[in-house]
Amino acid sequence: MHFEQFYLNCLAHASYMLGSEGIAAIVDPQRDIDIYLKAAEEQGLKIAHIFETHLHADFVSGHKELAQRTGAIIYIGERAGAKFPHVPLRDGFSLRFGDIEIRALETPGHTPESTCLLVFDRQKSADKPWAVLTGDTLFIGDVGRPDLAEGYTPQQLAGALYDSLHHKLLALPDDVLVYPAHGAGSLCGRNMRADRFSTIGTERLTNAALRIGRRDDFIRELTSHLPPRPQYFAQDAAINREGAEALDDLAPLPALSPADVREAQAHGYTILDTRACDEFARGHIPGSVNIGLGGQFASWAGTVLGLNAKLVLVAESAEKAAEARMRLARVGIEHVAGYLENGAGGWQQDGNSLEKIPQIAPRQLRERLAEFTVLDVRRESEWQAGHIDGAQWHALDDFPRSLPELDREAPIAVHCKSGYRSILAASLLRRAGFRHVTDVAGGFDAWVADASPAVVAK
Repeated sequence: MHFEQFYLNCLAHASYMLGSEGIAAIVDPQRDIDIYLKAAEEQGLKIAHIFETHLHADFVSGHKELAQRTGAIIYIGERAGAKFPHVPLRDGFSLRFGDIEIRALETPGHTPESTCLLVFDRQKSADKPWAVLTGDTLFIGDVGRPDLAEGYTPQQLAGALYDSLHHKLLALPDDVLVYPAHGAGSLCGRNMRADRFSTIGTERLTNAALRIGRRDDFIRELTSHLPPRPQYFAQDAAINREGAEALDDLAPLPALSPADVREAQAHGYTILDTRACDEFARGHIPGSVNIGLGGQFASWAGTVLGLNAKLVLVAESAEKAAEARMRLARVGIEHVAGYLENGAGGWQQDGNSLEKIPQIAPRQLRERLAEFTVLDVRRESEWQAGHIDGAQWHALDDFPRSLPELDREAPIAVHCKSGYRSILAASLLRRAGFRHVTDVAGGFDAWVADASPAVVAK
């Protein structure tokens, strides 16, 4: 049996290829599917089967294009309401090719159609599963959040998830390997570990959610303090229910002159600057938004800009612009007019001005604390774990719904954990008319490393 995990760091997304005797199955494919075609060719495999563990909400899947290019059959949970040709998965479904057998295990909870896939390597055992591909039902150190499916309350889904975990997954032998669809950093869970796989026995002992014995307590814990659900999640699930169009159908990404960019901005396009935060702070197009390619670029673009945003990119090079365009397409953002030729330098050489966002070191902020309103844009769990005394909290995830209620003329010092989110928040505030915004370089991590005092919420 050939088994391969593909891990996409920017989306904390894991997909899989299983192969035997010339046949391969792909599980939870990302949108750009050439990696699977290449891997299958290298292994001498033909992709004949595509499994979706559920309707993904945080990225656009490539199942439809992959099926069109290979002739493979798509399999997805019966309750998905899928609009593309597929085989519905339910308990009792089994598929065998070569030495591999895949059995479906209906595990509603994260979503109604969530399905785990038991993998049997029949060279080792025909009766005992070798691994289980758990989708977003069971993560390493966590379980799937229960508030992403339309038409169900979080409490209903949390109860179903408890039943799926305790009556099905925890009934498996302890040495069965666990391979989920996401890792640490995904918004589909809260407390995932960075490990790429685990075992049922390890999760039984170490996964805090699995150690909650009573069903009512599990429901209460899972539905308390849920992070905000990005608005694009429902749109991505709807796209995946229909099946996304092929990436080749997207128009080429042209280079734009400064005059083209000015015209696009005048017609409502957002200038999305993908450079590192320090470069953006030193000089950027007025009104532009910074989301650096170095972090969870596409997730934050979907969260704060939305799938319908019309964009012009600023990047370090044409290659970086193409990478940004691809990563945006992975979450369903497709309205990209082009990229600024020669970047911010070309903008300035054309006679246009650049704006700056001042940055301040934690030690300087501590000495001048009385001059600023300190704005913490981290998530609630981070704020609760410790924050700067006197700071105000407004999570970046909430910016699309409402901006902080602060004086737009007052000096504001914005910080996050390390600086990635704060410069994004600062750029949004500047675009909205907050005039005196300063970025705290290094964020709360640098504040603590400088032995500055912090408050732990009770």
